Amino acid sequence: MTNGFETLAIHAGQEPDPLTGAVVPPIYATSTYKQDGVGGLRSGYEYSRSANPTRTALEEALAAVEGGARGLAFASGLAAEDTLLRTVCKPQDHVIIPNDAYGGTYRLFAKVNSRWDLHFDPVPLGDLDAVASAMTQKTRVVWVETPTNPLLGIADIAALAQLAHDNGSLLVVDNTFASPYLQQPLALGADVVVHSTTKYVGGHSDVVGGALIAADRGLGDELAYHQNAMGAVAGPFDSWLTLRGLKTLGVRMDRHCDNAERVVDLLLAHPRVTQVLYPGLEEHPGHEAAAKQMKRFGGMVSFRVEGGEEAAVEVCNRAELFTLGESLGGVESLIEHPGRMTHASAAGSPLEVPADLVRLSVGIETIDDLLADLTRALG
Repeated sequence: MTNGFETLAIHAGQEPDPLTGAVVPPIYATSTYKQDGVGGLRSGYEYSRSANPTRTALEEALAAVEGGARGLAFASGLAAEDTLLRTVCKPQDHVIIPNDAYGGTYRLFAKVNSRWDLHFDPVPLGDLDAVASAMTQKTRVVWVETPTNPLLGIADIAALAQLAHDNGSLLVVDNTFASPYLQQPLALGADVVVHSTTKYVGGHSDVVGGALIAADRGLGDELAYHQNAMGAVAGPFDSWLTLRGLKTLGVRMDRHCDNAERVVDLLLAHPRVTQVLYPGLEEHPGHEAAAKQMKRFGGMVSFRVEGGEEAAVEVCNRAELFTLGESLGGVESLIEHPGRMTHASAAGSPLEVPADLVRLSVGIETIDDLLADLTRALG
């Protein structure tokens, strides 16, 4: 029998504790483990950088909900990204990234891995011809965000997987914005899924973490070797919090989507809003691909306002129930100005975002309250 998403999120890797019958995996706050003789590891545990039972439960659950062969949990999303890149790439390799990637991802490529002689090109991933033209014999990875952060662009995962594999490249999909509940990149041909589990998977703005899920067991084992060698692992309490969040991901995402759709309706009708960016809109250039590969269209909404940068900043400052803050995917609604906040590191680059852009992470509060707050903020 194949279990559904919500069943996997609640039960995969989370059998009741054999000693007490506790239905929630314990927090194993230990750094080391008693061995049964020299070289005799009990259940495979020796040192908590290498493995910890609480982290194992999370990693097994993440692999299950993404349909992967192996999952790995990290201290942050960027720690996961860096470990992946240093596992599968070598100096002088080439990576294609989205032309509106997350600012932290761009910073990792431009300011950190470029010093290691890893080359990259930002490309509009919705344009398959542009992607094909940008590929070289040294293109090791096609790096996908869909939807993208913060412009909510959509890339066709299956089509890009075909292009990447025809070139001998890997397809990596950052699935943070969609979550594994709304989108299953590995089933569409991706080789690795990346998450900032800080966001929708954790879902409560109380833990920072990251994850990699590999389709292939061999690649998963390579990533696990580097995870241990590099050491940026998720701690047991962080793993426990993330696992707790994963259990309710399905029901939370349904409410996030419900609320986001109502927010989009308000923004479309508001005279101060010049553009609404949401893949659920039929006029969105990526709508057809999103409808094909996503269950629903998510809880992230971006929009542009008349009056330019200062007007956008004012909207952010006037909001009250929408909390002014970075990050996303928590139960509470957030508002931010990407140009000055999450994407400041992309200023002056090809990934610079419009100055009049506002990004919303629509939470699960009472929708009428959110609409009233946004109406006040827009003036």
